Amino acid sequence: MNLPQNQFSRRSFLRGSGALVALPFLESLAQPLKAIAATGRQVEPVRMVCVGLEYSMHPADFFPSETGRNYTTPDLLKPLEGLRDDFTIFSHLDHPGIKGGHHATHTFLSGVRSELASGQPEGNISLDQKAAEFVGSNTRYPSIQLNSGGGSFGGGISWNRNGVALPPVSDLQSMFDALFLETPESQKSRLAESYKLNTSILDVVREDALSLKKHLGKNDLEKLDEYFTSVREVEKRLSMSEAWLNKAKPVVDYQLPNPLPTTFYDEVPLYYDLMKLALQTDSTRILTYNIVGWKGDSGFSGVTKGYHDLTHHGKDPEKLRQLGIIESFYSSQFARFLENLKNLQVSPDDSLLDKTMVLFGSGIGNASSHSNRDLPLLLAGGGFRHGEHKDYPKAGKKQTPLCNLYVSMLQRFGMEIDEFGTSRGTLEGLS
Repeated sequence: MNLPQNQFSRRSFLRGSGALVALPFLESLAQPLKAIAATGRQVEPVRMVCVGLEYSMHPADFFPSETGRNYTTPDLLKPLEGLRDDFTIFSHLDHPGIKGGHHATHTFLSGVRSELASGQPEGNISLDQKAAEFVGSNTRYPSIQLNSGGGSFGGGISWNRNGVALPPVSDLQSMFDALFLETPESQKSRLAESYKLNTSILDVVREDALSLKKHLGKNDLEKLDEYFTSVREVEKRLSMSEAWLNKAKPVVDYQLPNPLPTTFYDEVPLYYDLMKLALQTDSTRILTYNIVGWKGDSGFSGVTKGYHDLTHHGKDPEKLRQLGIIESFYSSQFARFLENLKNLQVSPDDSLLDKTMVLFGSGIGNASSHSNRDLPLLLAGGGFRHGEHKDYPKAGKKQTPLCNLYVSMLQRFGMEIDEFGTSRGTLEGLS
């Protein structure tokens, strides 16, 4: 496309970028690979699961009073009592400077507000997506995002480095089909043609954008570079999606109930079942599950008030009782998930839990007061030495950013990295 000096067709440029924005969300990549150790034995890969709670956990019933190994189990952690040696509880970790209540819960896995992403070296990329970049083409889906209960404040908890919230799967059947339902041959042909078409559109986009460079100032050039980064990411996903198109999906002895459940109480366990299967079949090694709440019937016996209303309990005993029913359910289902991972051997020496680090927490510390301090956090599995309640300095120069934990997790994941988000190193005392 030839452009006169200081003049260009914005419509022509947006023709390409509009096509790019309209592309489907593509996460299918290439053949699963597992590292081979020097001994010639296959090395089981590390996985990562992040469970985020939109409305947090009631702090008084979540955090133990004592530190170390001999803490008294608080009410909300009693469903996890049998797994005590498989997880660590953290007190006084959060993202320094973050505030905004519910509208800041989206910073849970990044430590950066979405509106400030452009001022950061890696935007507000979230922990799971940083790990997914490292996984690359080793699994069919580099990451899967799930959501229960509809929309959330701020756009979810998974963000790419361009400040875009990744759309979650919020339908059980869609999740099952993506993992295990083979694509019909007729649809494969259409997808193959679509990949070719989209690739040609990206070629036009690149040519149009390059021709603009000599007409742009410094600020616009920076924006254009960000745009090129987005184009390259889509190109990579397109090529890897095509590589997976004709590879068979795993076969499992599992079926969703028919009809599907209609209550939140019955849906959550099924999401955890599918998450376990996704990890077990190596369909993905990165999962995020954002639990917002419910639409329609909750299915909770003894809960008569709205979830959000209950979080603003004002220490009312009846509201706290009903809130406890909901949050104990979260703990019990999380415990069931961990037990299922622990009961699956993936090597002679390791369970699936040993090879999966599972983070459970929230981007808000106290939903009642809209505080983003002192986030409820629990890390299970992943080969770490667990069994303790660790308490860190609450404020001042010794305050420990939550992103220090994320650096430690990414290192355990296999990445050579010494910073992430607002980190100041790794998390002391975690090994």
